[in-house]
Amino acid sequence: MKSLTPYALLTIVAIALDQWIKQWVETGLPFQEKIDLLPFLALFRTYNTGIAFSMFSSLSDTGLIAVAAVVVVFVLYLALKTPPNQVLARIGFALIVGGALGNVIDRTVYGHVIDYILFHTPVWSFAIFNLADVFISVGAAAVVLDEFLSWRRQPRP
Repeated sequence: MKSLTPYALLTIVAIALDQWIKQWVETGLPFQEKIDLLPFLALFRTYNTGIAFSMFSSLSDTGLIAVAAVVVVFVLYLALKTPPNQVLARIGFALIVGGALGNVIDRTVYGHVIDYILFHTPVWSFAIFNLADVFISVGAAAVVLDEFLSWRRQPRP
């Protein structure tokens, strides 16, 4: 079994980067004021009291932390069951765990998650999110892609 150390380090780096940027956002960006970076991209500090896209915002902080903890444990279980040759999937699992734990830290410390990235057009905007959400999404895509590639590599009868 190959060492899990690189994946643990990736998880730690993801958490640290996420928390560093959120600290900068929290101290340097005005609350709920759009700062355009590009015609379709802005910084917009706001708080998410739910999970992704504010789902389950009616749950208590303890309930949301419990849901996140269950998800992290399940993802870690999947990661440990993943063969060492599925490097992309393991990277994906590390990013998912890093992103999830970054958001759990916010919820534990602040009672909400700090979001700040806004994709938009003049007539439409996407949900506001943060780097931890990007890690979770990219990680999930990496796991799915690796599973697809592994399936394609299997010999056909």
